Amino acid sequence: MKRRVLLSRSLALAACASPAVWAQSFPQRPIRVVIGFPPGGGIDILARLMAPKLSESLGQSVLIDNKPGANGVLGMDIVAKSAPDGHTILLGTLGNFSVNPALYPNLPYQNSQFAPLTLLAAVSFVLFVNPSLPWRNLNDLITAGKSKPGSLNFGSSGSGGLPHLAGEMFAKATGLSMTHVPYKGSALSINDVMSGQLQMTFEAAAAGIQHVKTGRLKALASLGPQRWSVLPDVPAANEVVPGFEVVNWYGMACPAGTPTETLNKLHDHIQRAMAQADVREKMNGMGLDSVGSTPDDFGRFWASETQKWGKVIKDAKITAG
Repeated sequence: MKRRVLLSRSLALAACASPAVWAQSFPQRPIRVVIGFPPGGGIDILARLMAPKLSESLGQSVLIDNKPGANGVLGMDIVAKSAPDGHTILLGTLGNFSVNPALYPNLPYQNSQFAPLTLLAAVSFVLFVNPSLPWRNLNDLITAGKSKPGSLNFGSSGSGGLPHLAGEMFAKATGLSMTHVPYKGSALSINDVMSGQLQMTFEAAAAGIQHVKTGRLKALASLGPQRWSVLPDVPAANEVVPGFEVVNWYGMACPAGTPTETLNKLHDHIQRAMAQADVREKMNGMGLDSVGSTPDDFGRFWASETQKWGKVIKDAKITAG
């Protein structure tokens, strides 16, 4: 009888334990990292690069769970509705976090259903042009576009993607009239720039850098806050167009309600994993810069990016392709 009473009391105490108590013993089982895209892409490669390091640091398996669908919406919805215990994490892109809310007004979740965890990596973007064009620099491009309004075109990976948004933002910032040509994927857009069917594309650096080295593409400007270290002689666009910056990024979030102690513990272990030299070396080869931020800092950045790209989408009247 005493054993039964003691067991009942133990169960009652466990049921009443606060999230902080559970957080102290976190993690209790394998961690699932959900990605809203199929295997093989840049974000998937990064996840699989990070996973063994994070697993070693946490002392638990880290499983990558690809849930492609609706431009990452399916993966985000799964995480939004998961238990807020830190065992399910979203690894998403700028598009998932800050573009989709403006493109898709009827999302099955709200950003408020997520707890920011960390900004993980930044993806360098470059303005690539056909090398046969006479433009020596960004000023030449702008001058050419203003002298013949409507003569410029740019390709993208599809309507509503970051290459499309970058082109629209550039057109507005410079006062140029540019024709957008959407493709089903970045590779097709880049191929037509190389062949001369298109004049330019705003793309992830890694997508075109090899073609720059072979002379099939020309890098006219890097689009980050400063010059890209791989192409130090290529000016940053904001040297000519103040305030114009385009950087894709990857971030991580948990379901809202995840204990602060758990978020902080995950954050610390993720930063430890990403700081390892071999991880950083491989990221550099992919055109990625490792970025560390606290959950609060990432939350503020996420909000500012949502406002920034929401305005671009609204001003250009962009709809999802």
